Formats: sequence, structure tokens, C-alpha cells
Amino acid sequence: MFHFEDLTTSQILTALGMTMIAGLATGLGSLMAFFTKKTDTRFLTFSLGLSAGVMVYVSFMEMMPQSLADLGTIFPARKAELLMILSFFIGIGVIALIDNLVPSAENPHEMHHVEELSGKPGKNLKRTGYMVGLAIAIHNFPEGIASFVSALDSLDVAVPIIVAIAIHNIPEGIATSVPIYYATGSRKKALILSTLTGLSEPLGAIVAILVLLPFWTPQLSSYLLSGVAGIMVYISIDELLPSAESYGHHHLSIIGFIAGMAVMATSLLWL
Repeated sequence: MFHFEDLTTSQILTALGMTMIAGLATGLGSLMAFFTKKTDTRFLTFSLGLSAGVMVYVSFMEMMPQSLADLGTIFPARKAELLMILSFFIGIGVIALIDNLVPSAENPHEMHHVEELSGKPGKNLKRTGYMVGLAIAIHNFPEGIASFVSALDSLDVAVPIIVAIAIHNIPEGIATSVPIYYATGSRKKALILSTLTGLSEPLGAIVAILVLLPFWTPQLSSYLLSGVAGIMVYISIDELLPSAESYGHHHLSIIGFIAGMAVMATSLLWL
């Protein structure tokens, strides 16, 4: 672990750049929506399950044990374990609170099929696109902080996390861009809006830089690792797995989930 003064500009910029890549995946979702007439549900089901498997495995098998080990160098074992657990559930509480602020009617988790969105009544499409975009931006903000913190702590762990977040941002890009496109007829406007929603992730990283880095210590880093683990477990259970299941390919989503854990386990074993 490291103190603020130990961080280099290169480390900070690398973490910020990786968070930017994850956020821009919403734009990729827009492009996929514009050039496909029907959602490839089998691919999305497997990919979302894969993302959930990566996040759950790395949370329980890497980030929380690392947090506990680091806190154990500062506090007695029992207190270190208690602080790690509290940080984990605080992370869940924060993302659950944010999720609860989004009106259920505009929840982006319910809107991933290109064909469903294109068939909505035209007069409501523009409002739908803007509201879904706002909801996704709110959801992406804490994900940006999570991506940034994980990238600062360990690139070996951060790379699969960034990939997992990017994968789950693709259907969110579809959900934002398709209503705008069918309401306005402009691919450009739809692409810009969906990309902007993804940029709330690097915005979250910038807030982390401005607010957290001046106070960065090994102790704070340990708390954040557990908190980020809580955020990722919540996202996996509340968003990724239900979204994967919604396409009707139950076993494929489970295969993706297990594959995600296997990929993460293998990468951590050999890196």
C-alpha cells in the first residue's frame, strides 16, 4: 500500500484513462444498436454473466482479502475484520441508495432490447432517452470511482474489472441511444448523448482525485477496497445477473458467470 505522496502522475493518469475506456463503452453500445436490427441476446446474456462472475470473484477473493491483510497491519485482527466488513456493507449501502433515487419507470436495467425500444410510441421516445440517459449517468458515477480506486491499487486486478464494467455499459448505451435516434432521426445526437452518460464514470474518477487523493493513506485505501467490493457485488446481483436472465437464456447466463470467475481466477493465478 502507499501514501498520497507515493503516487506518481503516471499512475493517476493510467487509472483515469482506464476509467475513461470503461465509460466510453456506452458509445459502443450505440454503434451496435445503429447497425443491428435485432439484439444478439445470446451474446449479451453470456457477456453480462461473464462480467458478473469477474466482479463477484475479484471482490471476494482478491479485494476483500487484500483489504483485510492491509488493515491487519494497522489494527488487531478482530478489529481489522470488523472494519473490512463494515466498509463492504457501506459500499453496498451507497450504491443501493443511489439506485433507489432512480425512478423505477426510467430504470435502465429494464431497457436493453433494440427491437423493444424502437417499437415505443414516438412522442415519448425523446423523453425516454433523456431520462434513461440521466439514470445511467447516476449509476455510472460510483462505478467510475470503483474503477479508479481498483486501478490505483493494482492494474492486474483493475484490467478485468474495467473490461467487465465496459461490457455491462454496452447495453446501457443501447438503452440511451435508441429512443433518441427513433425520436429525432439523428444518429449523431443519439451517439453524443449515450457517450455523455458514460463520461460520468471518468467524472467519478476526477471527483475521487480531487476529494480522496489528498487524504490517501494505506488505511483509506483499505476501506475503499472493501467498499468498492461491496459496490461491485451489488451491481452484479442487482443489475448484471437480472439483465442477463431477462433475455431468457438462463443456462447461458450461468455459464457466463462461471466462466467469468474462472477467467478471473486464472488471471490472478498467473499474473
